Amino acid sequence: MGETALVDAEVWVPVERDVRQQVMVLYLSGSALDTHVIAWSLYDPVATAVRQVGEEDEPPYPTGLDALRDGWRLLTMSQLFAPPRGLEYSTDQHNFEFVFERLVARRPGREEER
Repeated sequence: MGETALVDAEVWVPVERDVRQQVMVLYLSGSALDTHVIAWSLYDPVATAVRQVGEEDEPPYPTGLDALRDGWRLLTMSQLFAPPRGLEYSTDQHNFEFVFERLVARRPGREEER
């Protein structure tokens, strides 16, 4: 039997055929997972509707901790660096990036798109 993955509570399916990875990038207001989401991107290969980045007004979760509670797995988080002296209040890229994933079952009957 091939490799399997837990999709929903106690539902195991073969990874190579029935599971797809969703990826979510949350930019938080601080370095802790319980700080508020200020920007986000969601990549969902099993979604029927294509969403564009910046299309929604509300983030998928209020905090990174809420995403963990909903079953997302944390893959990576930004390394913390102190800002250079004199640039503490300058505008720059979002410093607190958290990348999450979850495995979801592909809908039955949906063919792979290449």
